[in-house]
Amino acid sequence: MQNSAFKTLTLIAKKNFKKLFLTFSLVLAENGLFLVYPVLAGIAINAIVAGDTLLALSYSVMVFVGWGLGSIRRRVDTQVFTRIYAGLAASVIMNEKRAAKDESAVIARANLSREFVDFFEQHFPVFFTSVVSIFGSAIMLLFIEFYVGLTVFALLAVFGVLLPKYIAKNDRLYLKLNNQLEREAGRISAGDERTLKRHYDVLSKLRIRISNREAMSFFIIGTSAAAIFSLAIFLLSSKQANAGHIYSVLTYLWTFAISLDDAPRLIEEFSKLKDIGKRVDAGLEGDIDKKIGRASCRERV
Repeated sequence: MQNSAFKTLTLIAKKNFKKLFLTFSLVLAENGLFLVYPVLAGIAINAIVAGDTLLALSYSVMVFVGWGLGSIRRRVDTQVFTRIYAGLAASVIMNEKRAAKDESAVIARANLSREFVDFFEQHFPVFFTSVVSIFGSAIMLLFIEFYVGLTVFALLAVFGVLLPKYIAKNDRLYLKLNNQLEREAGRISAGDERTLKRHYDVLSKLRIRISNREAMSFFIIGTSAAAIFSLAIFLLSSKQANAGHIYSVLTYLWTFAISLDDAPRLIEEFSKLKDIGKRVDAGLEGDIDKKIGRASCRERV
């Protein structure tokens, strides 16, 4: 049966549910706080202008709480994900050895398995933050500056239509890239200079193509963001909005633009992970089955 990235990620999540629940609860709390930050900052600016120091200082409390949550999350992350990878790497190596794979392929796949843990540790929090920030900012803009929010949702609809084609192209590039990486240890062991030069030349070209796509995406997103900022400035200027309102609108737009800019890189990471999922047998199904069996035995006792 063919492996899949989603299946492997699901099994890792089931096996480490309590640890992941703790870390992602902290991510959720951190993101929820920063989503209301522009509105609170706008209130604080108007309070400063009005001379209401006590109300303005509430902004400092929000900053302290936000960074405190972030500090706790980073401390917990390292402990949780280092232990998850230690167990996963051992499981991958034993399963690949039982399948009588070449030693260089076993080493390569053990290294590739690190990508699953990196997904939970690095990419999923960024993905979660980006989704919350993109849609949260768009929704908040609908409430505080309707036509700007509407334009933001129209832009998201256009990108949504283009997304499947973009993902398909990424999938093809990462298939070729991971094919080369999987053969790398064997080619290094062979020690043939011509083969090694050709191998690294192919790797360079593939990585350049991936990087060029990311750069083009960056330019397109930047151009779109500039157009939306222009619309917002025109609307805010025409009705002479107060300083706090202007700050809130522009900050939500910056949050939207910066979070949208993370999207191409996250799509690339998941394309890479999908291909790795087809190659690496983490052997987690047996571990999950054993846990279920032990739980059933305890219940019967």
